[in-house]
This record gives sequence, structure tokens and C-alpha cells, in this order.
Amino acid sequence: MAQGGGIIMDEQVVISGAIDALRTGDTERRREAVRTLAAIGGPAVPDLISLLRSADTNDLRWYAAMALARIGGPAIGPLLESMKQNTDTGFRKYAAAALGEIGVPAIDPLLEVLVSEDRELRGFASLALCRIGKPAVGPLTSALGHGNDVLRQCAALTLWKMGEPGVDALVRNVQEEEIS
Repeated sequence: MAQGGGIIMDEQVVISGAIDALRTGDTERRREAVRTLAAIGGPAVPDLISLLRSADTNDLRWYAAMALARIGGPAIGPLLESMKQNTDTGFRKYAAAALGEIGVPAIDPLLEVLVSEDRELRGFASLALCRIGKPAVGPLTSALGHGNDVLRQCAALTLWKMGEPGVDALVRNVQEEEIS
């Protein structure tokens, strides 16, 4: 038990040191801190989200978002929950960027956010889906046939904002509806 506790304590020391390097380090120390936090994974997520919330510069938020993106799947739920609770636009912008960088694993959770009562949150989810790009086209196109009007409208707008791959999917969807 003591050994397990020591490992957890050592991990928290490493996380704290890496977070400090993100705050005060030069570019190379910050990059190394991102790699370290990504390697730690899930246990670093709460500290990184806290840093993303409290960061006083976009540079610091960017490094925190990149570490969260590299952690991937374990960061998705906590990021979305934090975005629901924290309405700070700067925080939401970088959290959405991290979700967009995570990619495919974030698509379904982001689609769920598109029915939120919070319009701004829906917009950030849409931006993250746009950042994911082509892999999100299929799920967004499927959402066009959903019974929820808000989801259908958000899916259509997101496909439109994506440019060519999204617009092509929208056009195909309209053509298929006309044939049916």
C-alpha cells in the first residue's frame, strides 16, 4: 500500500512540476512538459483543466490544450463537463480546440452537446467538429435525419462551416431527400 501511495505521490509531484514548466519554462521546457503530461494521461487531466481555466495568457492556454489533446480520450468527458460549467469564452475556445485535436473519439460526445440549451456551448462544439473535419461528416450527416430540430440545424450549420466536405454531404442529403 505504501508503495502504491508513493507512486501516486510521485506522479502528482511530476504533474505539478510539469504544470510549473508550462507556466514558467522556455519553449523547449514547455514542449517537454506537454510530452510528460501526455504520458501520464488521465491523472493529469484535472490539473490541466484547472490550468486552462486560470491561465492568464493564450500561450499558456495553448500548451494546456495541447497536453489535453495528446492525452486524448480520458480528457473528453472532463473537458465537456468543464465547458458546461465555465462560460469563460477564452476557456471554452481552447477546450474546444483540444477536443477538435483529439479527433474521432470526441465526435459522439460533441454531437450530444449540439442539443444543449447553451447556444455558445453549441457553437464551440460545432467549431471542434469542424476542426475534426472529414471524420465528422458521416455522423453529422446522420444527425440531419434526427428528430431533434436543434440537432438537425446545428448539424447542417456545422457541415456548412466545414466547407467542401461538409457542403458536399449537405448537397447529397438534399438530393436524396428530393428523390425519396
